[in-house]
Amino acid sequence: MICAMSADAPAASPRPVPVPLPRRVRIGYGLGSLCTGTFATVPGLILLYYLTDVLAVPAAVAGFAVFLPKAWDVLVNPLVGALSDRSRLRGGPRRPFLLAGACTLPPLFALIFAAPPLRGAAAAGYVAVLFLLAATAYAVFQVPYVTMPAEMTEDPAERGRVLGWRVGFLGVAILLSGALAPAIAHADGGGPGGYRLMGAAVAVLLAVGMFGAWFTTRWAPAVARSEAEPSLRAQLAAARSNRPFLFLAGMWTLQALAVGVMLAGVQYFATYTLGSPAAVTPLFACLIGPLVLVMPLWHRLADRLGVKGAQWCASLLFLAGALLLALTRTAGPVVGYAAVVLIGVAYAGLQLLPLTMLADTLAADVVRTGRRRAATFTGLWTAAETLAFALGAGVFAAVLAATGFRSSDAEHRVAQPAAALDGIAAGMSLLPAALAAASLWLLHRYREDGGGPGAGGSSVPAVPHQAARRQEPKGDHAD
Repeated sequence: MICAMSADAPAASPRPVPVPLPRRVRIGYGLGSLCTGTFATVPGLILLYYLTDVLAVPAAVAGFAVFLPKAWDVLVNPLVGALSDRSRLRGGPRRPFLLAGACTLPPLFALIFAAPPLRGAAAAGYVAVLFLLAATAYAVFQVPYVTMPAEMTEDPAERGRVLGWRVGFLGVAILLSGALAPAIAHADGGGPGGYRLMGAAVAVLLAVGMFGAWFTTRWAPAVARSEAEPSLRAQLAAARSNRPFLFLAGMWTLQALAVGVMLAGVQYFATYTLGSPAAVTPLFACLIGPLVLVMPLWHRLADRLGVKGAQWCASLLFLAGALLLALTRTAGPVVGYAAVVLIGVAYAGLQLLPLTMLADTLAADVVRTGRRRAATFTGLWTAAETLAFALGAGVFAAVLAATGFRSSDAEHRVAQPAAALDGIAAGMSLLPAALAAASLWLLHRYREDGGGPGAGGSSVPAVPHQAARRQEPKGDHAD
């Protein structure tokens, strides 16, 4: 998009005409979301259930096995960001990391669900080690990948187009992997063989996205370069100095935690609340199906209300859907499916809008400090996001353990006590609703100009192109 300058702008310093990125770069970069969407979805959706209901791992032990490897990302993600910043490898600072992740994550993911002849704590240890290695490989790919749009172009409109492809492929990845993975896993009655086949199929999807993004970004320009912070302590100090980033990251962390709890609970909800393990596929279709369909509507709402206003709408809709979901056991499955559709519409906005706000916040940091620290902030962002999704599974496992859930293997199902059934229903609905409500305070505190209510923020606009738009007359820009 070429934006006109204000009528009274100095003629001596015209704004340069942005050069659009090649279409193959936009699409190819978006392919990487086949990895990020899949790896964020499938383990959170079925790994806890795989441990408790296939490998007979006690709920508390299973929670630690899922949480601890992902908690490792809190340390490794910022370190990968710093290493990538300092990299002088052939192929650029980011693409060699994409290749390393592409070569390691798919086989490690398949091995997680290889279903060795182990049960209980031994099976939990096997899964935890493989999951830790896979989480590390994912960090090696994801942190440089998320950083790349800020370095491909300095034009916010062009960066938005790149992110549009990324979010589009993200929706495809979440829908495809989230619907097919449980269907494949339960094809033979939910036994180890089905999970083994599912792991191999998902590994192929990961490889397509990761190698595709690595190959096509060879044609991406490098118009900017982030500056590495010398240590993790310096990275955290940089985050503390950026109040908008703190509030934004905190808001998204709580919302990602709410989504993580729901993802961990949906298989249990299908099995024990709706009465059918196979119900997870239509449930997930109701959750993710709206993602691609309503994404243009969230774009339009963001244009109309501003990104923060649209984020308010998405957050409140998610909260309403979670509360409605709590009525499923008394009102029936139809209400449950309708609630999940509402949550899915909101989730589409939650996938798009925080990323847009993050890109604007990073642009504002450049204006305010004169430094390019995109990798530092995206490393911290992805670490917080990954931790939140992992903690979601851990929190739901804690609910199961506290309410007396009984683990079993695929061939010996056991009846669950009433308290466990109540815990599954509440963990799937009321707990995410409480987390979403808490995130609204942080959203209220977020200000693009660097301040907050009563915080005394900077007068520097967070997004230079937004400031320009406030000055220009309507109708003076064309696509």
